[in-house]
Amino acid sequence: MKKLLLAASLTMGLVTSAWAAENIDYTDAKLIKQGEYLARAGDCVACHTASGGQPFAGGLPIESPIGTIFSTNITPDKQTGIGEYSFTDFDNAVRHGIGKDHTLYPAMPYPSYARVTDEDMQALYAYFMHGVQPVNQANKDTDITWPLSMRWPLSVWRWTFAPEVKAFKATEHQDPVVARGAYLVEGLGHCGACHSPRGFGMQEKALTSEEGDLYLSGGEPMDGWVPKNLRGDQRDGLGSWTEEQLVQFLSTGRTAHTAVFGGMSDVVVQSMQYMSNEDLTAIARYLKTLPPKSADQQPFKYDETVSKALFNGDDSMVGGSVYVDNCAACHRTDGKGYAEVFPALAGNPVLATGDATSLIHIVLKGGVVPATIKAPTSYDMPAFDVRLTDKQIADVVNFIRNSWGNKASTVTESDVAKVREEVKAEKYGAAAKPENSQK
Repeated sequence: MKKLLLAASLTMGLVTSAWAAENIDYTDAKLIKQGEYLARAGDCVACHTASGGQPFAGGLPIESPIGTIFSTNITPDKQTGIGEYSFTDFDNAVRHGIGKDHTLYPAMPYPSYARVTDEDMQALYAYFMHGVQPVNQANKDTDITWPLSMRWPLSVWRWTFAPEVKAFKATEHQDPVVARGAYLVEGLGHCGACHSPRGFGMQEKALTSEEGDLYLSGGEPMDGWVPKNLRGDQRDGLGSWTEEQLVQFLSTGRTAHTAVFGGMSDVVVQSMQYMSNEDLTAIARYLKTLPPKSADQQPFKYDETVSKALFNGDDSMVGGSVYVDNCAACHRTDGKGYAEVFPALAGNPVLATGDATSLIHIVLKGGVVPATIKAPTSYDMPAFDVRLTDKQIADVVNFIRNSWGNKASTVTESDVAKVREEVKAEKYGAAAKPENSQK
């Protein structure tokens, strides 16, 4: 009898909640504005906007182990977008991973969004229904071959790996600033979608800090970049960062010692720079509470041996002459770079990772430190894919990763060749490869 009463009570609560949600004034300007801010915090535009396309109209190709998935149109267009969605439809898609007629691929980070509060969901719905320009653009079919293209197994994936939809609540005695940071990082920010390792089913091995030290310990390579460790590890994590440096990095994409690159550039440009200083501080403070995954990592200690040798004209070490000829003008022979312009290489956590894909990628392709509101000047690094051979790049990458006190594993020519092929496909298209490319 008690179980029946409990079930009836829960059902009544859900019905009441749904009724309340459907009877909110979603045209309220304040609610729409709040939803716009939350959509920025969730970086929704990044995945749901194709290159050169209209905001939120979808069509962005997203590579997955089973094929290419194209993001969907989430503008309020009634024919091709979500204009006919009720709040319940919207909530089912965002927090539950259930579309109107099928389960969504977990490229949509609904395992993280399961922690978003009802109030924030209502604000997001108001924004997407009344604050976004409708765009009539049909969704693209996935480029996944049968039988992997069948959707029904996704319901099994969701049942197995997706967490219960349960709004975030701070733990007892938790610092309210840290709690806000946890909510943003673990929920709307879905940082773990990139920065946490994946399991055999491509599920995140941990969705929150409470699930263990794999959470935010570094992700798998994505589009040629390796999402870094965001825990307190001294060498390859955030152990050497201060809260203030993290806030600066998230809002401007640069600090005195490092600069943003790869997919994180889009996150800073499209999302983080628009967030309030209070929320960025909350994110930084929460990240600084995460203990290291590897407690035995020692803090970086600068070694001036290489700096002195290069200053005295000795570039005989392997990779030394390549570095002097191509890198030293910006990053200096002491590896310390120029504050907030050209990032330091000495002690840079990105260089200490086991997987050097990111460093190889940026040497081959080049990069841009993007302009932001608080740092309106951008800086470019040239591409060296045509200028340097695989051996030269392997040599200079090893030189950088093991000079000035840096210590990391060895990169081979074959490692460079693999990334070069990916950069070629990205830069010229899979079929078109320039004749003067280096082997």
